[in-house]
Amino acid sequence: METEKTYFVHPSSYVDADVEIGEGTKIWYFCHIQSGARIGRNCSFGQNVNVSNNVKIGDGCKVQNNVSLYEGVELEDYVFCGPSMVFTNDLTPRAKYPKGHAGYKKTYLKTGATVGANATIVCGHTIGRWALIAAGAVVTSDVPDHALMAGVPARRIGWACECGQVLRGDLSCPDCGRRYERVETGLQEKSGEEEA
Repeated sequence: METEKTYFVHPSSYVDADVEIGEGTKIWYFCHIQSGARIGRNCSFGQNVNVSNNVKIGDGCKVQNNVSLYEGVELEDYVFCGPSMVFTNDLTPRAKYPKGHAGYKKTYLKTGATVGANATIVCGHTIGRWALIAAGAVVTSDVPDHALMAGVPARRIGWACECGQVLRGDLSCPDCGRRYERVETGLQEKSGEEEA
């Protein structure tokens, strides 16, 4: 007896064997989820998304149209990948000399990170918690928590709140009122006791 699926896959998409998909996840038109992929709950995959072998994706992630998550990419919870943004997994690829999965560089996107449309994440780097990568940026180094990155190559041009708004100079959010402080990993939200 076949168990009822708790997620949605459009009939035009392919899901290989040995794939885990969490409850409430939606996989739309012309996607391919490859063997070994692990996808969390309540994720959304737009048209023409490829999730390669052994990719790990947390809960609540949104992957927009035309994104390929290559082997070596890992998304924590609530990561947003904008339309046609690009991941890589090999710094020096050659068609004649493939390295295979043992040679792929790892790329981590931590909780809440956002990557804008058409941005490129060069492999081997970590994108910090709640970081915001501008559309068209090319990330060539690790990104601190809450950093707002733009340009080619991407440079930090400010800081972003958990809600997505650009922070003021005093590291407070004009929309939700959160306040932040600098730490070794970038920014962290101030607790109520620290503000008093």
